[in-house]
Amino acid sequence: MRRELKWKWLFFFVGLAVMSLGVSMIIEGKALGVGPWDVLHIALFERLGLTIGSWSIITGLVIVGSTSLLLKEWPRLATGLNMVLCGMFIDFFNWLLPDSTGLIFDYIYFILGVLVLGIGCALYISPRLGAGPRDTLMIFFAKKFGFSIGKARLMMEASIALIGWLLGGPIGVGTIITALFTGYIVQISLPFFETMLENRIHDEEHEEVFS
Repeated sequence: MRRELKWKWLFFFVGLAVMSLGVSMIIEGKALGVGPWDVLHIALFERLGLTIGSWSIITGLVIVGSTSLLLKEWPRLATGLNMVLCGMFIDFFNWLLPDSTGLIFDYIYFILGVLVLGIGCALYISPRLGAGPRDTLMIFFAKKFGFSIGKARLMMEASIALIGWLLGGPIGVGTIITALFTGYIVQISLPFFETMLENRIHDEEHEEVFS
């Protein structure tokens, strides 16, 4: 069990880092627009200061607090870690990545960012340790109002993107692409990482039995 948890948490943490790298790459290519939530985070950053990652943590904290009250249950450890670590990773990668120097680099950053974001999401979801704050809210709305997950996500992200745009965030065709295609990348990648995780756990158990 201990070795199984080791691999699950490793996939979770690495997945959060990869997902955050994808977010930062999309932000660097923001001439095309960024993901729906980052429209809001960037708008708050430009109006009020702090950092984009800090606003990701703050909005996540508001969501976690709200959903905990609505569901009348404490958030899971993985949800809190997702909230804090993603914000920290986003700020780190925003600092680390070179600035885009033209439209071509914006396109490169954006296309690679969407791919990396989707792969990172699949990697962190694969151990099933708990949903992030925004995914928890999406699931709540889906159950509360009888929506499908896809419809709940679309309505939630469209609303957030609209609020961010009204505050001056960088909305664009990339916002739509990110919202539509990330889910497909996750859908394709998730079985691969679930199988990889199962194989790693099985190999560890096999070595333990014969050691």
